Amino acid sequence: MLIKFYIKPRKGVLDPQGRAVSESLKSLGFNDVKDVKVGKYIEVYVENKDKDKAIEEAKEMAKKALVNDLIEDYEFEIVE
Repeated sequence: MLIKFYIKPRKGVLDPQGRAVSESLKSLGFNDVKDVKVGKYIEVYVENKDKDKAIEEAKEMAKKALVNDLIEDYEFEIVE
């Protein structure tokens, strides 16, 4: 089973990497760019066959290791 994590900075949190990408895009002529957030995408493969258990594991992984919940928001998706 595959767990896909999508992690990004929370609204209002300074994102210097996103700002740099935004400025680069504007300098290349993409003037419609309003804002850019740079986040993380993580794939975790687990041997678990029980989707409910995988959901609980994903929440624990995010809480304990993958996400700084003070400055990041996340979503995850379970792919069977």
